Amino acid sequence: MKRILVTGSAGFIGANLVLRLLTDVSVRSNLGSKEGLYIVGLDNMNSYYDPSLKQYRLSLIEKQATGKPYRFIKGDIADKGTIDSLFAEEKFDIVVNLAAQAGVRYSIENPDAYIQSNMMGFYNILEACRRNPVEHLVYASSSSVYGGNKKVPFAVEDRVDNPVSLYAATKKSNELFAHCYSKLYNIPTTGLRFFTVYGPAGRPDMAYFGFTNKLLAGKTIQIFNYGNCRRDFTYVDDIVEGIVRVMGKAPVCCNGEDGLPIPPYEVYNIGGGQPENLLDFVQILQDELLRAGVLPADYDFEAHKELVPMQPGDVPTTYADASALEHDFGFTPKIPLREGLRKFAEWYKEYYM
Repeated sequence: MKRILVTGSAGFIGANLVLRLLTDVSVRSNLGSKEGLYIVGLDNMNSYYDPSLKQYRLSLIEKQATGKPYRFIKGDIADKGTIDSLFAEEKFDIVVNLAAQAGVRYSIENPDAYIQSNMMGFYNILEACRRNPVEHLVYASSSSVYGGNKKVPFAVEDRVDNPVSLYAATKKSNELFAHCYSKLYNIPTTGLRFFTVYGPAGRPDMAYFGFTNKLLAGKTIQIFNYGNCRRDFTYVDDIVEGIVRVMGKAPVCCNGEDGLPIPPYEVYNIGGGQPENLLDFVQILQDELLRAGVLPADYDFEAHKELVPMQPGDVPTTYADASALEHDFGFTPKIPLREGLRKFAEWYKEYYM
C-alpha cells in the first residue's frame, strides 16, 4: 500500500487532490499500488481566508474517506518537530507539498508569512525526505516565477531570475532548494508551475471569487491594468489530473561523470495555454452568474466596474507552454473557461445562497 502525504490538504488544490485519490480507483495503478493508498492530509487551517471554507472542503473529504485508510492532521510545515515526527512515524512513499502562503499582493503586506511557510516549511519537507527517503517529492511552484518575462508562451527553459513579488521569489527558491537536494541526496523531485487555478470552493482572494462577492454585495470591482491583462486560467480538475500523472512517474536516478547523482529533478508548467483577456473573462463570469441565478437578470454590471492601473507585484500576461507535460505524460489542460466558471457559479449559488 502506497503511503502518501498531501500538505495543504484543506486548501483548494490539496482538497481536490485528496478527493481524487480517495475516489478514483484507477489512480492506484498509475501510482503502482494494487493494494490501495493510505493518505495523510496535513494543513495548519490558518485564517488567511475564511477557515469555514477549509472546513467545508474537509467535510467533503471525510464523507469520501469513510472506511478508507485516511488521516488528517492539523499541523504546520514550518514546525520542524511536527514534520520530523510525522515522517519518522509514517514512512511516506510519495509526498505532495501544496502547503504554502499564497497570494501576490499579500506578500507585500505580510512578508514574514511567506518566509516561514514557503521557505522554512519547504526546507523542513526536504530535510524530512532526506532523513526518511521517499520515492517522489512533488511540490507546487507557480507561474509567478516567470516575473515580467515578455517572451510568450512561458516555457520551463526560460530564465526565471527576475521575480516581481516576494511570493514569486519564494517559489523560485523552492525550485532551487529541490534541485540542490536532488543533486546531493538523490531525492526525486518534480516542481509544478501552476497557472491561475480556479473552480468551485476556490480561494476567495482570487479574482473570479472576489468579483462575485463584491458584485453580490453591490460593490465596485476593480479591473487592473485597465483590463489589458491576460491570464492563463486553469480549471482545478485539470491541475489535479496533472498532479496525479506526475506523482506516478518520478525522475530517474543515475550518476554522472563526477560520481555524484545527476539530479532526479524536473519542472513542468500546468496551464491551458489559452490566455484570456481580463475583460473577456469578466464578461463570461457575468454571463454565468446570471445563468446560475447568483445575480438578478437586470443587474447593472457597468455601474459596478472600474478600470484601474496595474498593482505592485502583478504581471500583464501569464501564458503556459505545457508541451513538456504533454510530451512526458500525454496530458494538457483542456477544460474551457466558460465551462469552469459555470461550475463555479453553480457551486456558489448552492453554497452561499
